[in-house]
Amino acid sequence: MTRLSLAIPSKGRLKEKSEEWLAAAGFPVTQIGGERGYQAEIAGLGDVEMRLLSAREIAQGLVDGSLHAGVTGEDLLHDLAPDGEADFRVLHRLGFGGADVIVAVPQAWVDVDTMAELEAAGAAFRKAHHRRLRVATKYMRLTRRFFAARSVGEYRLVESAGATEAAPTTGSADVIVDITSTGATLKANGLKILSDGLILKSEAVFAISPRADWKGPALGSLQALTTAADIEIGSLS
Repeated sequence: MTRLSLAIPSKGRLKEKSEEWLAAAGFPVTQIGGERGYQAEIAGLGDVEMRLLSAREIAQGLVDGSLHAGVTGEDLLHDLAPDGEADFRVLHRLGFGGADVIVAVPQAWVDVDTMAELEAAGAAFRKAHHRRLRVATKYMRLTRRFFAARSVGEYRLVESAGATEAAPTTGSADVIVDITSTGATLKANGLKILSDGLILKSEAVFAISPRADWKGPALGSLQALTTAADIEIGSLS
């Protein structure tokens, strides 16, 4: 018999707001082992495997089916899913953790304000410098899909391991795809968002995995949670 595996972020505001949401629905979470522990218990849902993970780990678990349900960023789900929205199902947008995934270029690029102009600049750059524009990002799939949909091909991706917004200043990339809430950090780093460069408006979501094993008590525990939180499940088949 399969018990529900449920995960929320392990730290920060996402953890706090996730716990508040679950507690408001009648299911308080208790962390085991103090603030540094990564195990937890949730009351009122029966035998549930409650996990505290990074938001990225939760998204990956939902995509590959190793988690039944969890709270994570919508941006991460879209980026980690090979087949897009077929790999996960968002049941509820939670109203916190909001951020936009955007394309940004140096403010000094006065002739580049759209994706089409970025493609033209990329072609000119390649002719002049014998290499493609480098786009730094942590969102590899999201970037490829968005650029392809807008017929932009004069670039190569550079996976960002640190502060993506600093990549053009340090010379490790020319363009970035990153998340922003206010745009202040981008501006401080001499960057501007392209006028049609909004890839995704993201926030924290409660999502489930179509690939998880929903036999046995897992489905019953999910139904108890969604009923209390006034969320529609629909069919899992």
